[in-house]
Amino acid sequence: MKKCYFVLLLLFALSSYAQEVNNSNNPITVEKSTFKLYPNPAVNDIVYITTTINGKKDIIVYDVFGEIVLTDRISSKTLNISRLVAGVYVLQVIENGETMTRKLVVK
Repeated sequence: MKKCYFVLLLLFALSSYAQEVNNSNNPITVEKSTFKLYPNPAVNDIVYITTTINGKKDIIVYDVFGEIVLTDRISSKTLNISRLVAGVYVLQVIENGETMTRKLVVK
């Protein structure tokens, strides 16, 4: 019974701690409908990233803990993800000063 109460208390503390305060000093993230990431879920070693400009893109991939697991700069539409193990990631694309994010699932 004590373990049950401890787990409930821990979950409550973590859920209240995880709330983020909206601060106007945070950089603005632009979400564009013209940003496409496919295939998702990824089953091969390559994913395709397309935007309206399709210029040079800085790519940062985060794991579920917020750690950077992959960084790359691409000028084409293909991104090699062979170094990523199966899991859920957040892919951040920076192009012409605009930041776009998508969830990436690797199988």
